[in-house]
Amino acid sequence: MNLPGLENNAILIDTISKRYSACGARIGALVTKNKKVYDLAIKLAQTRLSPPGLEQVLGEAAVDLPDNFFDEPRAEYLRRRDLLVSRLNQMEGVYCPNPGGAFYAIAQLPIDDCNKFCQWLLEEFSYNGQSVMLAPATGFYVTPGLGINEVRLAYVINLEAIHNAMNCLEEALKVYPGRTIN
Repeated sequence: MNLPGLENNAILIDTISKRYSACGARIGALVTKNKKVYDLAIKLAQTRLSPPGLEQVLGEAAVDLPDNFFDEPRAEYLRRRDLLVSRLNQMEGVYCPNPGGAFYAIAQLPIDDCNKFCQWLLEEFSYNGQSVMLAPATGFYVTPGLGINEVRLAYVINLEAIHNAMNCLEEALKVYPGRTIN
């Protein structure tokens, strides 16, 4: 917020739901020195009937959590991330960079079209009575054509479930009709 020359372009957004893993808590903060952005945000805020009461109470309580409150969950998410990325990168033709934040990863797959692949997984593929749900990455790009062979995977499930999902994905990639490697 204090980088010289960027004062008028910096916007900090924070939410209780992201900071404290309080899924669905719709309260947070927007901080900016840009007067136009601030004025627009105030107008938007004033169109709301009231801020969410329960989330205000939760947010106030969350501020008093000890600094080490998230050490264990952070370590668990790192284990999940490391397992997911490792398993993906061991698959033939798959590349997944190590994500720097959040709880999802974007992986390049040896497929022709992620939208078709994701639909095929849900409608036609089964491995040991299971399939895996992925998000096509095309929806995360503005430029048409980008992400066509990429998918987004969340690692919010436990380690065993990640192993099962990766086993399923690995088998799916072997038989997908639109795969790009032989």
